[in-house]
Amino acid sequence: MTEYFSLADSDVIGFDLDHTLCRYHLKETSRLIYESFARYLVEHKGYDKDLLNLTPATWDFCFKGLVVDLEDGNLVKLAEDGTVLRATHGTNDLSMEDIIKHYGPKREWGHFNSLNTTFTRSAKYYFYDNYFDLPGALLCGRVVDMLNKRGNEVNSDFWKDMVAAIDHNYKTSAFKASGT
Repeated sequence: MTEYFSLADSDVIGFDLDHTLCRYHLKETSRLIYESFARYLVEHKGYDKDLLNLTPATWDFCFKGLVVDLEDGNLVKLAEDGTVLRATHGTNDLSMEDIIKHYGPKREWGHFNSLNTTFTRSAKYYFYDNYFDLPGALLCGRVVDMLNKRGNEVNSDFWKDMVAAIDHNYKTSAFKASGT
């Protein structure tokens, strides 16, 4: 093994937003990811154009470790034992009283045991566990807000559109060189 490592000696370099070899500009990256997902929902799924409008304060909603409960549109932040520390419905904060009403006096999130074993996704929830996912958490919250504003029931149906937006934006073919 050589004493020094040089990227010039590498044929391929892989990057991951959480375990990265370079510095990402998270604000710009997040904005681009959000805009591409939102544009897809507006142009292909008929969602309100208001999803495309963001303010700098909107980004305060995003932080790692959110779980979206696909059955009711709540986004929850959990303690390590599954206790709901805070929650929103869409992007609107739930009071502690509302959290207790929804999750009981011990504030237990019902799917915690399955999250703790699979630590990722199911048909009932999605765990936003890295910076690359955060724009999706914000968009999820804003979609729930939009559905509520329209008077539509919030259930897991909206998640199908979110997955379609993800699939559309991360198709392998989108990363191929032009003409190949």
